[in-house]
This record gives sequence, structure tokens and C-alpha cells, in this order.
Amino acid sequence: MDLAKVIGTVVATRKDASLEGTRLLLIQPLDEKRNPISEPTVAVDTLHDAGIGEIVYIVTGGDAVSVIPGKRMPVDVAIVGLVDSISLIDTSNMSADTPAETET
Repeated sequence: MDLAKVIGTVVATRKDASLEGTRLLLIQPLDEKRNPISEPTVAVDTLHDAGIGEIVYIVTGGDAVSVIPGKRMPVDVAIVGLVDSISLIDTSNMSADTPAETET
């Protein structure tokens, strides 16, 4: 799973029948520190919940095709979760006994 930020919506007057009832959103892939990586892309919102400005979990490729059990969709990217918070472990100054967490 990867992170992305929802940056817009996509309106399609015609789409594959397997995508009926789903929303298409424009997302910006992010690294673990929420910095943009790669180019924005379109993702199917399998949650029917994601809104503009939200950080989401995405899956790509073959994982995106079958995120809804019993249904296969012709997509490359699917939104599968909403992110509440991100905690990073800083291992640069860490002794073996002391975990250090920073929240972004």
C-alpha cells in the first residue's frame, strides 16, 4: 500500500460498466513524509468516502483490479483506506532499547 492525497474529482460521462456506482478521483502520490512523488493520477474510490484534501491508502496494478470481492474493475489505482495519522520511527539516533516515534 502507498499513500496519496486526493486533489480533485474526475467526471466521466461514459465508463466501463464495472465502474458504475464508483467515483473517480485525482490523487497525488506521497512519500511517508507527505511529500509529492511522481505525477498525479486517477484512482477509483472503492470506499465512496474519500474527499478532496484527505490522505488515503492506495493499491496499484493487479491489487487494484480486484479490491472489491467478486468484482474485477479495469483500473490501475484504487483507494482502499483513509489515513487518520502517520507515525514514523526515527532510527538514526536510536539505541537498541529505546524506540523513538515522531508523528507527522
